[in-house]
Amino acid sequence: MKAIGYHRCLPIDNPESLIDLILEKPAAAGRDLLVQVKAISVNPVDVKIRAFKEGSEDAPNVIGWDAAGIVEAVGPDCTLFKPGDEVYYAGSIVRPGCNSEFHLVDERIVGRKPNTLSFAEAAALPLTAITAWEGIFDRLGASTEPANNTGKTILIIGGAGGVGSIATQIASKYGLTVIATASRPESAQWALDHGAAHIINHHEPFAPQLKALGFKWVDYIFCLHLTDTYWTQMAETIAPQGAICSIVQAKEPLNLTLLKNKSATFVWEFMFTRAMYETPDMLEQHRLLNTIAQLIDSGELRTTMATRLTPINAANLRHAHALLESGSTIGKVVLEHFE
Repeated sequence: MKAIGYHRCLPIDNPESLIDLILEKPAAAGRDLLVQVKAISVNPVDVKIRAFKEGSEDAPNVIGWDAAGIVEAVGPDCTLFKPGDEVYYAGSIVRPGCNSEFHLVDERIVGRKPNTLSFAEAAALPLTAITAWEGIFDRLGASTEPANNTGKTILIIGGAGGVGSIATQIASKYGLTVIATASRPESAQWALDHGAAHIINHHEPFAPQLKALGFKWVDYIFCLHLTDTYWTQMAETIAPQGAICSIVQAKEPLNLTLLKNKSATFVWEFMFTRAMYETPDMLEQHRLLNTIAQLIDSGELRTTMATRLTPINAANLRHAHALLESGSTIGKVVLEHFE
């Protein structure tokens, strides 16, 4: 089967940083689905893994954690899907990635593809939608009943990125007042178009901008960019008994004492946790992806695909990684069609 991978960690402008491969087609066992991959998208985790995890001459690394495709075969213990089903998913970081023509994934972290989306449009969503849903509801503790969120505010740092593009939609759909950060007119407009009620500039102090909007504090903060850089400002602007969630690893220890007087909460979100440790609630990712699909098909949410490349090959994937490394992407970059 066709695949894209690498042997050595190299800068993305090096042609060997991602190369076209021919690998043996895997077989489904246990609760695994064998999926014929129709489209993939790229995420910052792809860039990070490529930068430090080397393969070998005999076993190249195949990465990628966002895919949409068709179930080719199912393992003997599968109960949720059958061959021919259209699916979308993010996969597991401790298994080979989905940058391949056929891919194995545990059915418990797979959802049915939204009927109203193409494979490319669907591939933009899984990792970011899982991250946003878990961050907002499981980690921050916002309610899934919109009426219970009336009057509550959430500050989303990085509102126009991959996670931000779906987090703004989910948070606003469930009744939260969304304040998103953006620094360029086009990224600010993207965030507004995807559910943000207000925009502040993350290059300027948060508190004065929030005050100008009429907010002394915010109830929730979802940090999708540079945890260290914004830590003091997050501590300053979080409401008493509020909650902060970040998805970005801190480079230095965080001073949690800044949250003490407010009895505020800080929590991490890492969407691979359930799959990595096969937690008892692993099936929740299957359920939440199905919920996202229902919301998409009912017109309440929409895809965050912003850039589409074709076909799926090493040259286009290197281009996609370079776009992410530029730090200026809006929405998601998607590739479709192995040729």
